[in-house]
Amino acid sequence: MKLLNLSTLCAVSLLILSGCQGISPLPKKKIIVDSTLPVVTLTKDGIMRDMKTVAFEWNSVKDPRVKEIYVYKRILGKKASNKLDYYDTIDNRFKTHYLDANDEPNTKYSYAFRVVAKDTQGKLSETYDVSTLPVLQSVSWIHSIAGLPRSAKIIWRPHENQRVESYIIERKTFEDEKFEKIATLKGRLNAEYIDEGLADNAVYLYRIRVKTYDGIVSTPSQIVKSVTKALPKSVVYISATKDLPKMIKIDWTASKQKDFNQYYLYRANDIDSSFELIAKLYNNKYTDNIDEDGKVYFYRVGVVDKDGLESEHDKNTIMGMTLPKPDAPVITGIKLIDSGVELSWKKTDPRIKSFMIVRKNRTSWFKETTKEYKNIFQNSFIDKNINPGSAYTYTVFGVDENGIVSKPSTEVKIKTADSNKIVDGEKSEPIKEVEVQSQKTDTKSSKETITPAQDLDLNEI
Repeated sequence: MKLLNLSTLCAVSLLILSGCQGISPLPKKKIIVDSTLPVVTLTKDGIMRDMKTVAFEWNSVKDPRVKEIYVYKRILGKKASNKLDYYDTIDNRFKTHYLDANDEPNTKYSYAFRVVAKDTQGKLSETYDVSTLPVLQSVSWIHSIAGLPRSAKIIWRPHENQRVESYIIERKTFEDEKFEKIATLKGRLNAEYIDEGLADNAVYLYRIRVKTYDGIVSTPSQIVKSVTKALPKSVVYISATKDLPKMIKIDWTASKQKDFNQYYLYRANDIDSSFELIAKLYNNKYTDNIDEDGKVYFYRVGVVDKDGLESEHDKNTIMGMTLPKPDAPVITGIKLIDSGVELSWKKTDPRIKSFMIVRKNRTSWFKETTKEYKNIFQNSFIDKNINPGSAYTYTVFGVDENGIVSKPSTEVKIKTADSNKIVDGEKSEPIKEVEVQSQKTDTKSSKETITPAQDLDLNEI
C-alpha cells in the first residue's frame, strides 16, 4: 500500500510540474476518429514563410464540438522522420492563424492539422510541405581603402532589404584563426566604417554581415583586404661636432619622404638614458648652443610625415661634444725677489694663447682677497703688489683663442718676510708652498740669523 501511494504521489507531482511549465499534453495514443468533425483546410494563400518562421491561415471552424486544434510537424531531408509528430496545440477553435517561429533557414518541413472534440478527434488534414527561405545575403558590394595612418576604411552599398537594422563588422589578420566582431553599426543606410588604432604597415581582412529587426543574421560578405600606412624611412646618416666652443652642430641626410613634414631632434646625457625632444625642424641641420666646455650629448633624429607618423630613430644615435678646456699649465717655480714675487710656469697645451693668474691673500681668519691678472703672454710673472708678512696663493690658467679657460694649475703658496726688505724664497718644481721668514741681525756676529718658524706671530698674516 505504501508503494502504491508513493507511485500515485509521483504521478501527481509530474502532472503539476508539467502544468507549471506550460507543456501541452500529448494526444491519446488510441485515437477515436469522428468523421463528422470538420477537417482543417487552408485558405488559398494560407502559407507564408520567412527564413526562420512559417505561418498558416485556414478557414474558420464553426462546429461547436471542436475544442482545440492539434498541430503536427516533421522535418524533411536528411533529418526526416517517418511520420508526423504531435508538435503543438491551438486552444481555441475560433483561431484561424498559426505561427511557428522555431524553424531553421533554408529547411523543408511538413505540417498537418486535426480538430479535437471532447472525446474524439477529426481526420488529419492534408499534409503541407513548406520550405523556409535561405539566410539573408549580406551587402552586394564592399570595398576597402588602404594606406591610411594606423587605420583602415571600409565602405559598402547599403542593403536593399528594408528589414535590415544594422551591420556587423568582422575583422581578422593572417595570424588569426577566425573573424571576430569588432563593431555594430545601426541604420540600414550606413555605408562606411573606419577602424582605428591599428599597427603600422599591417594587413587586415574585413567582412560584413547584416542583421534584421527580428534578429536574423545574414551570411558574410565578400572579404576585403586593407594595408595600413608604413612609417617614414629613418635618416641614413647623422653627424655631430666635437671641437666647437660652447656649441654642437648636428646635421643629417635630408629625407626623401614624399609627404615629409618635419624632423624631430632628440637629446640625452647618456646613450642609454631617456631622450628628450628639443627641436622640431624643417631643415636638416641644427646648432645646439651650450654654455659648458667639454659637455657630451647624444642625439637622434626622427622623420615625421604629414599624418604625424614618425620614423624609427633609436637605431641611429650620434655623440657630440663642445670643445673641452685646454690642459692646465704647470708651475715651475716661485720665489721672492727685490721687486716682489716671481712666478714661472710652462705651457702644456698648444691651444693656449695667453695666461691668467689668480692670487689669493688671506688677511684674517674670515677674510680672503682675490685678484686676477689677465692677458699674460710670457711664461713668467712678477707680482709687485705685495705686503710684508703676508701669505699668498697663486694659480695659473691657460686661455685659448676662443676665450676658453683651462683647468687650474696646482696651487703654490709663498709668505713674505716681516720686514720691508724682500728676500728670495726657496724654490722647488713644482713648489707647493714656500715660507720666507723675517731676518734679525746678531750684535755678536756679522752673520744674519733666521728666526725659527715657531717664534713668528702668525696672527699678523
